[in-house]
Amino acid sequence: MTKELWTITEVSEVFEVEERFLIELEDEEIICSVCNGDTSTKLYTSSELEKLRLVKILTEDMDVNLAGVEVILRMRQSMIEMRRQFDSILENLAQELQDAFREKP
Repeated sequence: MTKELWTITEVSEVFEVEERFLIELEDEEIICSVCNGDTSTKLYTSSELEKLRLVKILTEDMDVNLAGVEVILRMRQSMIEMRRQFDSILENLAQELQDAFREKP
């Protein structure tokens, strides 16, 4: 999916879900659309489509309800952020070690 923004109709067709399901996910704040300044058309970013892909897997394949989906997605986001922080710490440590070895005669 190389497209930057997708309409609700396009998302509905690609993911084979009803538009009302997408609206329900927005009401539950599981996914968020962006509004085009010129119109009231709801548009979805690729990151929101990734969330929708996970929502479909969790609800259809694993029988998780929307409250559970919300918890899982929040935990997933926390884990991603922790991984970023951990990677940053490792990069800083590696840089400090390289600097320390350069300073030694």
